[in-house]
Amino acid sequence: MKLNPTRYSSAVGEVWVMMTFKTRYCHNVFDKKVIREYTNAVLTEALQHYEIRWRKKAFDSNHVHINLCMGIYSKPEIAKKLKGFTATKIFKEFWWLKSWLFRSGGFWSPVTDGRSGDMNFYDRYLSTQKYGMPDQVKLSTFL
Repeated sequence: MKLNPTRYSSAVGEVWVMMTFKTRYCHNVFDKKVIREYTNAVLTEALQHYEIRWRKKAFDSNHVHINLCMGIYSKPEIAKKLKGFTATKIFKEFWWLKSWLFRSGGFWSPVTDGRSGDMNFYDRYLSTQKYGMPDQVKLSTFL
């Protein structure tokens, strides 16, 4: 039993989920280090702005996973807040992306995945992503 659950205005508790946001048209924009690092920074800023607790983030070529606490938000609310906050800043910083890859749409795909369950499993899963923990040594390093 947890002694000090998270408290909100009229609710007590927490729900941890792994949210996945994919880029529109599955473009591999996160293979570019500068875009990945900027998106990571802006995503952290968005999480702090909306006071969303999170444990871990990891990127792959065309998507990002975040282990976060939903609090009193629904999955669609969290997706709208984080995607809206980050997409505007990403297109402002990398203006050429809009005309090069995302002519007819936004940065993020409208599809969002949010899974709950064993968060230790999801923490380990995030560590196996292409751009997981920066200090993690992978087999591909030695090939």
